[in-house]
Amino acid sequence: MSPEPQQTSTIELRLDHIAHLFDPFDPFPVPSRDLAKSAEDFIVGWARELPPETQLKILVHLPESEARSEDALGLPNAIARHFAYRAERTRGDVHELFRIGRWSLAIGLGVLAACVLAGRLVTGLLGDNPIARFLTEGLIILGWVANWRPIEIFLYDWWPLVRRRRLFERLAGAPVEIDTVGAN
Repeated sequence: MSPEPQQTSTIELRLDHIAHLFDPFDPFPVPSRDLAKSAEDFIVGWARELPPETQLKILVHLPESEARSEDALGLPNAIARHFAYRAERTRGDVHELFRIGRWSLAIGLGVLAACVLAGRLVTGLLGDNPIARFLTEGLIILGWVANWRPIEIFLYDWWPLVRRRRLFERLAGAPVEIDTVGAN
C-alpha cells in the first residue's frame, strides 16, 4: 500500500506592489531584502493554523506590470532566503537556551548540594527539634527552587522554539508562485 499524498495548502497574498512585501528600511535589492514584519506575521500566522504535515505553497497575486518586473523574478528566492535565515536564527536561539539551561542546572545543583549540607549542619548543631527541622526544610526548599529555571528550560521552554524553527523551514521550502490579478 503506497503512502497517501500529502495535502498542499496555499497561502495567498494580494499585493498592488512587490515593495509592500518587504521592509521599507532595508536598502538592499529584492532577493536580499527582509520581509516586512506585517508580511512575515501574515504568512507565519496562516501557516501556523495548518497541520504540520501539510505541504505549503505561497501564491502571490500581483498586477500584471508588477508580475513581469525583475523584482518578481527574485521573489521566490527572497521569500525562501528570508525564512531559511529565520529558521537558522531560531536554531541559534535553541542552542543558546540549552547553554543557559546547562549553566542554570550547574548553579542550581550547586545550590541544592550546599543547602543539603547546610541542613545537615543545622541538624548536627541544633539536634532534632522543631526549629532545626524548620531551618532544614527551608534550606531543602531553597535548593529545589534554585533548580526551577533549568527544569523549566529542559522540560518546557525549548519545544515551542523547535516548533517555530520547523515552521520556518517548511516556509523556506515552500514553492512560491506569482499570479497576475484578473488572469483566470
